[in-house]
Order: sequence, then C-alpha cells, then structure tokens
Amino acid sequence: MDSSGDFLTGVIEGFYGRPWSFATRAAYAGYLARAGLNTYLYCPKADPYLRRRWREPWPDETREQMCALGTTLAAAGLQWGVGLSPFELYLDYGPRERDALQRKIEELGSLEAPLLAVLFDDMPGDVADLARRQGDIVADIRHWLPHTRLLVCPTYYSFDPVLERHFGSMPRGYWQELGRSLPAEVDIFWTGNEVCAASIRSNDVGRIAGLLGRSVMLWDNYPVNDGAVRSRFLYTRPLEARDPALRPYLSGHLCNPMNQALLSLPALAGLATLYDAPGLDDDVLGQILGEDVWQRLRQDGPAFQEQGLDGLGPQRCAKLADIYAGMAGQAAAEVAGWLRGEYRFDSACLTD
Repeated sequence: MDSSGDFLTGVIEGFYGRPWSFATRAAYAGYLARAGLNTYLYCPKADPYLRRRWREPWPDETREQMCALGTTLAAAGLQWGVGLSPFELYLDYGPRERDALQRKIEELGSLEAPLLAVLFDDMPGDVADLARRQGDIVADIRHWLPHTRLLVCPTYYSFDPVLERHFGSMPRGYWQELGRSLPAEVDIFWTGNEVCAASIRSNDVGRIAGLLGRSVMLWDNYPVNDGAVRSRFLYTRPLEARDPALRPYLSGHLCNPMNQALLSLPALAGLATLYDAPGLDDDVLGQILGEDVWQRLRQDGPAFQEQGLDGLGPQRCAKLADIYAGMAGQAAAEVAGWLRGEYRFDSACLTD
C-alpha cells in the first residue's frame, strides 16, 4: 500500500435503502484506521440533497453533522469526502444549471474535504455526446475546486449489460471519449465485469484501463446487499476472489458496504489484508461486534450468505431473530432486524 495515501482503500457508503447513522459513521473512523484502511466516502443514495434535490442545501442539522464527521475522520488520519449525484444535469447544462452547480460545489467545498466524488451512475445515458457533456461538468468542478481530488463514476461503470437494459444504449466510444475528456488526475470508478462482481481479475480491469487511458478506482460492490436479490443475504465472509495482480491497474479500491454497518466489518477485513494492511482479526471483531455475537455469527454466517432468508425459511428466521435479539449491541440488532425483514429492498435500486 502506498504510504503517501495516494492509493485509496476503504469504504464508499454508496448503497440504496436504510442509511447509517452519523454515530455509526463516526465509529467507522476508528474501525477503518485500526484495519489499516485510509478512506471514507459519504455517498448514500438516501441523502436527497446529494441526488434528486441536489440543488437545495443541506438542512442545518445535516450540515453540522457532516462537519463533525469530517473532523472525526480527519483526526483518524483518513481521506474523506462526499459524493454528489447531480441528477440528469448533463441533459441540460445551461447557464442556470451551471450557476446552481457552482452554488452546490461551494457548499460542499466549504467542508474542506480532500475528496469529492461526482457520480453519474444510475441515470439515463443514451445521449450521443454523453462523455463530452459529463466532461464539461467535471471541468467546471475542477476549476472551482482546484485542490480537491475528484473521483468520477461514469453512467456505464461496468461491462455488465444490465446497465444498458436499465439506462439505455451506451453511446459509441463512450469510455474512450470520457477518458480523453477528463483531466489525467481525475479518478474514474469501475465495478468490474459485473455490477456486483463475484471475482475481479487483472485482465478484467486492464481492459477498461486501456479504454480509459488511465488506472481506475475500483468501486467494489461487495459486501453491499441493497438489491432485490442481495438484500435477502448477509455477506460476512472476508472479501475474496480479488486478484493481487490488480494493483498496477488501480488508483484505489473502495468497498460499498451493506446496510448493516457493523456486519460489514468482517468483509472489509479482507480488503485490508488484500493490500497487506493489518485488517481486523477475530479478537478485534469480537471486541467490536460483541464476543457472543461474533461467535454466533461465525456459526450462522455461512447460512446467511449462502441460503439467505428464503433458504432459511420463516420459522428458522424467527427462531434465529429471537436468539440475536436477546444479545446486546448494535451488531446483534442488525442481524435480528435482517432476519425479521426490516431491511426491505428499495425499488429505486435497479441493479442487483
């Protein structure tokens, strides 16, 4: 891992559905630092002021919470930032829209976060000059925030055909043109050959790096579980099937966690060890999750990940939910809530 911190490793909170609390996000500063990870990006789809209502400023309470979170993350030595999804802005980027974007960027810039993600994912993309339009938007943001590291998520962020089924046909030469349109120092996100890739190999990433003309920032959709299918499972196995030979093609590797924050930590431990960081061993996970919860989760975890709610069946789910509800702490509550169906699928999430 780069000691300079230029190579980003950590969490991108970019899922649909129930968001984490600010107390949980603040606690993550310590968890990530202890694991040897260095990055936290705040991009929950549930924050309307970063997506559908991006033109509006955050409420005062949210802004105060973001400032406090930034202070906590920075004190832990983490790179941090937010992700702005200026919904469908590229369809009509005239003077009025440009002024609205500048006001939003000034608001986000006042946080003095070292990172800003500009996210064009999960929006219509069948626009002939899509890459140029998005490049113009990013160029303006680069001008307004010259010292902030920018990360961009393309509309087509994987080779997965599901994206074109949901968001329209990708313009010819989109990736090549986007690579030419964005400044060389801007990071571009990529999820692998699939939106939720079971494995990611160096050849997979080398192909897109060649098309974009730069290393990519891996947005790894493991252990995220916000889709119609994936919400029926808990992914507590450490991140696996990621080729160590990926490193030369990457500018960083960030994982999109589950709606269940503490239950995501075992998976994130695998991200840390992939890059020779300390990770979180069983003793540390026991301290964080609760010794009894972690011991029980090690027993039940394979069934949660491989059988899911449907495979377990209603009776077993109810019995297990009662067991976990009798244990103390947030991690136990997350398991019990999942078993009881409290983390329902958000229909806005179209890509599983």
